[in-house]
Formats: sequence, structure tokens, C-alpha cells
Amino acid sequence: MIWLIAGIVVFLGIHSVRMVAPGYRDRMIARYGENAWKGIYSLVSLAGFVLLVWGYAQARPDAAFLYEPPVWIRHIVMLFMLVAMILLVAAYLPTGHIKKRVKHPMITAVKVWAFAHLLANGDAASLILFLSFLAWAVWNRIAVKRRGDPVFGTVSARYDIIAVAVGTVLTVWFIMQLHAYLFGVSPL
Repeated sequence: MIWLIAGIVVFLGIHSVRMVAPGYRDRMIARYGENAWKGIYSLVSLAGFVLLVWGYAQARPDAAFLYEPPVWIRHIVMLFMLVAMILLVAAYLPTGHIKKRVKHPMITAVKVWAFAHLLANGDAASLILFLSFLAWAVWNRIAVKRRGDPVFGTVSARYDIIAVAVGTVLTVWFIMQLHAYLFGVSPL
């Protein structure tokens, strides 16, 4: 479990720099340039992610089960994951009504993803992982709101249609194949 926790600390730690030390990021960019900062940020993120995934794979088989989710919860989780995928796609598209309304679709997608996985997994390793991400996303949203919500210009429903279509295709692909391939567990 130590490697899982270490991965969470490294991955969410680098993603929390702006929340914990807002001036640090700006000083590093001023000193070394934006590309250097992004390179360091990316390398630390990748190392944390690899450590987190490996640590989770190591911890999960021996983790204590705290609760057994009912079978029917899978359907609710799949619905939540559809919402999370649509929000994730909307975060990377130009502004549509979804993005304008939600303001921070990536953070909201992480919240929905983490909550859905808390419903579906009752082992201690999953609780540590998904509660960490949920807490981080809540904290991040509060921090972002304090800095000021984004102001959006032109809004097009076209990007909402794309977000829903691509998010739906990604969700079906994850449910039917990708989740089992990447994580060894079929949502079905």
C-alpha cells in the first residue's frame, strides 16, 4: 500500500502546486521558462502516475474489503462514467454550453469518476485511491473558484454535440474493452 500512497502523493502533489504555493509556479516559469516548467511538471506527473498505477495493482489483491457493492450499482456507475467522459471531452473542446455551464468540466469529471468508482469498489486500496482524487478535485474546485471562474466568449452547441458523441463512444469502448484491457477488470 506504501507505493500506492507514494504515487498519490507525487501525482496529486504536483497537480496541487498552484493550490498550495501559487507563486512558486510563476517563479519557476519566470526563471526557467514555460516549456521547462511544463517538462518538469509532465515528468513528475508521469512518474507519479506510473507509481500510482503500479502501487494500486500491488495493493488491491491484499486490500481488506470494507463493503461489497450490490450488483445493480454497476448500472449507476456506467451512467456516471458516461457523464464523466462527456465532461472530460468538453474540457478539451472550444466553449460549448456544457463547458460554460460547468465552468471547469475537467475537475467535475474527476469528481464524478472518483465518486462512481467509490460506489463500485469496496476495498481499502480503492477507497484510498478514489477518496484521494475526490478530495483533491473538491479542493481544486474551491481553489480555482477563489482565483475567479473563467470568462467564456463565443459559445457553440456544436461542441456540446461533439462532446456527447465522443464521450459516449469512449464510454462504450471503455465498458466493452478498454477497462478490462487496461485494468484487468470488466465493468460488465
